[in-house]
Amino acid sequence: MAGTPSPDSKLPAFIALAFVAAGLVIALAVGGLTGGSIAGGVVAALGAIPACVGMFKGIQQQTQTTLALSIGALLLALGVGGVLIILRIIDIIRH
Repeated sequence: MAGTPSPDSKLPAFIALAFVAAGLVIALAVGGLTGGSIAGGVVAALGAIPACVGMFKGIQQQTQTTLALSIGALLLALGVGGVLIILRIIDIIRH
């Protein structure tokens, strides 16, 4: 059964990017980007949830832009979250 075309929703991808931005702001406020932040990393990684919702909507609506933007947001959320957590662990080990 073919999906009916509807206006594509990029909102979940933008919410995911907002989570990434919030994670970076938390990391900057706590100790700078080079020191990382576990809380900032978790917040950034939580952006994967709305990104997955956006991917699902992109598949259901059969729109490539929503799907591509959501995949990019997912990769960015997981990447930034992971890097912030790893940097914090390295900083803890060094001190």
